[in-house]
Amino acid sequence: MSSFFTLPASQKKRKRSQPQPKRGSTTKRSASKDDESISGSDASDDNTPGRAVEDGGSESEEDDDDLEGEDVGSKRIRLAEQYLANTQKEVLDGAGFDAADVDEDNLRRRMGDRLKEDTAESKGKLYRWMAVDFDWSQAQSRVLRSQSIQKCLTGVALQGVQVYAVSKDMHLVKWQQPEAEDGVKGRRPSKKWKVVASTRGNRKRRNAQHHHASILCVAASQDGKFVATGGADNKLIVWDAASLKPLKVFMHHRDSVTALAFRRGTNQLFSASKDRTVKIWSLDELAYVETLFGHQDEVVDVSALGQEKCVTAGARDRTARLWKVVEESQLVFRGGGAPGTSKALETLRRAYADDSGVEMEDSTAYHEGSIDRIAMIDEDMFITASDNGSLSLWNINKKKAVYTLPLAHGLDPALPLEQASAEQEPDDTLGEKGRGGKQPRWITALTTIPFSDVVLTGSWDGYVRAWKISEDRRRIEPLGVVGAIGESVDRLLEKEGLSSDSVSKGALEAMRYGANDDKKIHGVINDLAVVENGDRGKESVLIAAAIGKEHRLGRWKQVLDGRNHVVLLDVSRKTPESDGEESNVVEQDGGTEDGNFEGFD
Repeated sequence: MSSFFTLPASQKKRKRSQPQPKRGSTTKRSASKDDESISGSDASDDNTPGRAVEDGGSESEEDDDDLEGEDVGSKRIRLAEQYLANTQKEVLDGAGFDAADVDEDNLRRRMGDRLKEDTAESKGKLYRWMAVDFDWSQAQSRVLRSQSIQKCLTGVALQGVQVYAVSKDMHLVKWQQPEAEDGVKGRRPSKKWKVVASTRGNRKRRNAQHHHASILCVAASQDGKFVATGGADNKLIVWDAASLKPLKVFMHHRDSVTALAFRRGTNQLFSASKDRTVKIWSLDELAYVETLFGHQDEVVDVSALGQEKCVTAGARDRTARLWKVVEESQLVFRGGGAPGTSKALETLRRAYADDSGVEMEDSTAYHEGSIDRIAMIDEDMFITASDNGSLSLWNINKKKAVYTLPLAHGLDPALPLEQASAEQEPDDTLGEKGRGGKQPRWITALTTIPFSDVVLTGSWDGYVRAWKISEDRRRIEPLGVVGAIGESVDRLLEKEGLSSDSVSKGALEAMRYGANDDKKIHGVINDLAVVENGDRGKESVLIAAAIGKEHRLGRWKQVLDGRNHVVLLDVSRKTPESDGEESNVVEQDGGTEDGNFEGFD
């Protein structure tokens, strides 16, 4: 028995019924009049005899003559313009502007700007030129301490208003800035920061759910759910961010876990280890995913952004590697050279003219022994820091560094002869130019603000230093120290009622050093983290620095007067009065910071 479902396709088609004309009708409407008719318009039957128009009169013969030759497209445009004009008149003659409509309009505009930023970020290009908009020298500082921490801090992480820090005595401490009295979260560091949770391992009583050796690194997920720590006991532990209770302990690494990085916007985690591998984890499932092989020495740092790839630093194999996880491939970038110093050092001398803690020499080229730090700027550029004090800018399309800046944190003073030699009567050749001579300070901490031109570094010279990427993406330029400028010498002289002519040059130097000494950071800056306050840094930038008396991976560098704590630096945007410029917008070939984004079409 045939049915609709068994009939051939040609018989399934239903014929459209044609309307039957009325009996006695002798006229047919032409196809052109069918096209010209517009449903719902008052003028659709304007050629019908005897039809009255809205103004109460009949149309003039001139209008009929003008519209007689009008085509379909022109008529539709005319009617649309007429409709818009009538609608605008009704709005203006009505109750005026509606506040709800205005708010909705503003929200739509902000969402449009956010969409542009997200689109530019998804393309993986640097699109925020914000370095010159901040007053780096006038940053406000605050020290966070915990009485339980007695040894060197090795890592720090920021998530919202939470600060997580780890130390060599197996402490994981969480500070939080509570809401202010008016219900608005504070934006600047204050005395309200307090320890809200902490946990500690034990070397003698080994707990399977905790570290039993030094914790070397920490990372916090962007959604605020997870905190991950890695230690010298080969453990990677995932904690609940709210309570600091252990969720999962991984023992997959065969040596110390030295660095951790979350993939931006996800809970995918990358871990680097001294066993020369990089491992990938999915914290949503608390599961191991994959291992990446290739480095010939310890992997001491890792960095990642939004795409499924990461960059790593291989210490004394002097390579940086880009891992393309999806393509199962890697790119190798080799360092190890001694950079040319003349132009770069001259730039640094001008930038550090008032900084007595930095000494420069251009007679010696210091070769790179290891690449210790790495950070991604965007999906195509990253930056590395080395033990010879140099910063190198890399592009993934080139095997050699695009630009290398030497001696970013200056030179350590020469050792006394009795420390440079074990002999009772050391040779004078061990002095300034010998083995006891001046040596570059390693860059021990490095971070960036993703997809922006801001780079931050740390060493043991007492300062966090800010840098920017040039507009042509081919140079690294100094912005100065962060929060290390105290009262100016002129202000101090004014307080004492003195003039600069009446004070010797040595006294001026001592006053300048004393003014800045209160702002110095005493110790080795082992790690840096940064978070933006407001809508993508519209208000300020908060920097956290983990400070210790010694290096995070060893004891070969110790600062006798160092301290073990966290330093918070809050950097505000410049005001027109402090900036002295009409505008802070940096023009780029893709637009300006205020609205257009490079890489967004």
